[in-house]
Amino acid sequence: MNWISNVVPPKIRSFLKRETPENLWVKCPESGQLVFHKDLETNLFVVPGSNYHMRMSAKARLDSLFDDGVYTELATPEVPLDPLKFRDVKKYADRIKEYRAKTGAQDAVRLAQGKLETIPVTVAVQDFDFLGGSLGMAAGEAIVTGMTAAVEKKTPFIIFTASGGARMQEGMFSLMQMPRTTVAVQRLRAARLPYLVVLTNPTTGGVTASYAMLGDVHIAEPGAVIGFAGARVIEQTIRERLPPGFQRAEYLKAHGMVDLVVHRHDMRATLARLCGLLLNLPAPEAAA
Repeated sequence: MNWISNVVPPKIRSFLKRETPENLWVKCPESGQLVFHKDLETNLFVVPGSNYHMRMSAKARLDSLFDDGVYTELATPEVPLDPLKFRDVKKYADRIKEYRAKTGAQDAVRLAQGKLETIPVTVAVQDFDFLGGSLGMAAGEAIVTGMTAAVEKKTPFIIFTASGGARMQEGMFSLMQMPRTTVAVQRLRAARLPYLVVLTNPTTGGVTASYAMLGDVHIAEPGAVIGFAGARVIEQTIRERLPPGFQRAEYLKAHGMVDLVVHRHDMRATLARLCGLLLNLPAPEAAA
């Protein structure tokens, strides 16, 4: 007990007591460094000392990508909320409502259109905070809608992937999103429009087995885990130790699975440059 609790009357004590939010400081998972949350946001959620790329919300990523943070979000068609009436610890329908309230999003994928260094683009962002970014009917419908909108507007399509794979609560309906999104990618190809994939941490499961590995250019954020099955499952299956850094972005680039590993601070410029090259636009210096 201290002098405040012993001596100061309760009413005055309530004024002296200061409520401190729990998330003011963020600990780096790699180095253990504590970073003030405002400094982390300003630095695009990259830890200054270790350069560790923290998870970034879909809204924060869209705000940082488009010119002056200006973009238009695209609506997606409604899908059945709980086609299988699935229940584990709680009803799947209740779980969806809980995550919608938590994230402010309808599902794991958000769509937007705007300009990236003056180039009109269509962008999809997978939010890992929404049920692990899992691929269900709503997410698949959003990706197909985004690619269709890109074809209609004749813009490049950029997707930021972050997912644990297919959404088991929707069974076969979830798995069907893999061929559906693959067909949508072919429509982009037929329209000769760039399709750029940015692989963020983690990108695994059915997402990696479909649209995440069908891009014209595959870019990964530093240290991102990218793969189909988990490393532990692979080790148990082949009964061998995996090499250091297995399934990390840098390892995949060294083995030809990823084209570029790009720091988050350089992502806008890299995507804009690739869009310009693939659309055969004049370089900014030449245009000036």
